[in-house]
Amino acid sequence: MTQTKDSSLLKATFGAGCFWCVEAVFQKLKGVHSVESGYMGGQTDNPNYSEVCSGMSGHAEVTQIHFDSSVISYEVLLSWFWRSHDPTTLNRQGADAGTQYRSVVFYHDWVQRDSAEVSKKEAQKQFSEPIVTEITSASTFYRAEDYHQNYYSLNPEVAYCKMVINPKLEKLGLG
Repeated sequence: MTQTKDSSLLKATFGAGCFWCVEAVFQKLKGVHSVESGYMGGQTDNPNYSEVCSGMSGHAEVTQIHFDSSVISYEVLLSWFWRSHDPTTLNRQGADAGTQYRSVVFYHDWVQRDSAEVSKKEAQKQFSEPIVTEITSASTFYRAEDYHQNYYSLNPEVAYCKMVINPKLEKLGLG
C-alpha cells in the first residue's frame, strides 16, 4: 500500500459524487486521519473548480483519504465507499450530474486495485443494477480550493449540507 508523508498512514482516493458529501462521510470514521477534497483523472494541469465543473478538464471530484491501517483497513474504507453513494448511476449522484461526479476508485498500488476489484464484485450483490464504478490507476491529485476543504464541518447551516449531507449521514448512521 502506498504510504503518505506521515509514514504510518496510507492513502486512498475515491470519487463518489460531490466531494463535500464524500468528505463528510469519511471524516467520521475512526482511523481516518485526514480527508482532502480535490480533482483527479483528467487531462488539465492544475484545474480549478470552474474547469472541473465544465466537464472539459476530464477530472472527477475526489477525496484523498489518509488513514491508519492498524485502525481501519482499505477494505473497510471500500465498504463505506459502496454504501455512501449509488455506484450504479453513470456520471450522476442525485441532482449532481456530469463526468466530474462519476463513481471511481483510484488505486495507488496493485494491492488496492485487487482489493477494489474483489470489493466491487461483493458489493454488486447489494444492487439490482450493474455497478458502473471505474477502478483505475491514481494520477496526479490536485487539491481543491481552500473553501472546499472541510466544507460540511465549516458550513453545516448551508442548504446543501442540510438537505443533502445531513440525510446521507443519518442514513449511514453517522449523523
